[in-house]
Amino acid sequence: MAKFRYVYTTFWNDPRVVEEMTAEDKYFFLYLLTNESTTQIGIYPITKKQIAFDMGYSMESAGALLQRFRDHHELIKYNEDTREIAIKNWGKYNLNRGGKPILDCVRSELKLVKDTSLIQWVGEGIPNDSVRNVYESYYDTSTISGQKEKENKKEKENKKEKQTTEGEVGQSLVTEEQLVFLTKFYDENIQRASGYICECIEHMAHENDPALVYEAMKITALQQPNKPMQYTERILANWRKDFVTNVDQLKAREEREKNQRHQSSQSSYQKQNGRTEVVPEWFANRRAKIIS
Repeated sequence: MAKFRYVYTTFWNDPRVVEEMTAEDKYFFLYLLTNESTTQIGIYPITKKQIAFDMGYSMESAGALLQRFRDHHELIKYNEDTREIAIKNWGKYNLNRGGKPILDCVRSELKLVKDTSLIQWVGEGIPNDSVRNVYESYYDTSTISGQKEKENKKEKENKKEKQTTEGEVGQSLVTEEQLVFLTKFYDENIQRASGYICECIEHMAHENDPALVYEAMKITALQQPNKPMQYTERILANWRKDFVTNVDQLKAREEREKNQRHQSSQSSYQKQNGRTEVVPEWFANRRAKIIS
C-alpha cells in the first residue's frame, strides 16, 4: 500500500529554508520527510549507506549532511548505535489529527523504537492531545525538565570541545588548525568552500588521517574534475579499501606501484626488442675447424 507524507507548500517560504539552507540542504530535507523508510511517528531506522545510495551521494557526504542537520539546523536527531532518526516538528504536519486508526498505527510503531529519548523529542511538538498522550506514555513526563538540562549541558560541552575533537572509534583526531588549513587549500586550489563543502571536509578529516585528506586534495587540484568533492572522497575510499590509513603507507604503496611499473616496462621492452639468436652448430664450430 502506498504511503503519503505531507510537505506544505509554505516549506519554500520558510525563512530558515530560504536564508539558511543550501540547495543540497533543501534536497536532503525533502528526502528525510518523504523517503520510503519514513513512518507515521516521525522516527524511523535508516543507515548512512542507504541514504547515500538513495541520493547518489558518497558515505562521507551523507554523514556530513546528517551532522549538519543535527548540529547546525537542529532539525533532526540521529542515534549512531540504533541507526534511528527523529525529525523535529514532524507531528505538526503529519500528526495533527487523531482518531482510532491513527492512534493504533502510532502505538504499533512506537513499540519498535529502540531509543525512547527520540519519542520524547518528537512528542513534545505534537499539537493533537490524543496523539501526544500516546507518546507521553512511553516516557516519564516528570523527568523531562531534568533531561532537558542534561542535554543542554552536553551540547555546551560539545561546543567547548570544538578546538580539538575526537569522533567515533576509529576516527582521526583533528585540530582546528588542520581543518582551517584543509579548508583554505580547497578554497584556493579547487573551488569555493561553501558551508556544505566545509562540513564535508570536516567529516573527511574525522574519517581519515588529515594528512591523507591533504594528499587526496592535491591530486584533485591537479585533475580538476567536474565534481571535485566526490572525486576527493572517492580517492580516500579507494585508499581505505587498500588499507592505506596514513601517509607512510601511501608512500610505500606508491613506491611498490612504481617498481611494478618499472619491472613491467622492462619486461615489455625485452619482449619487443630482445632476441634469442639461434646459432647453427657449424657456425659455432667454424673457428675450431680453421685452427685445425
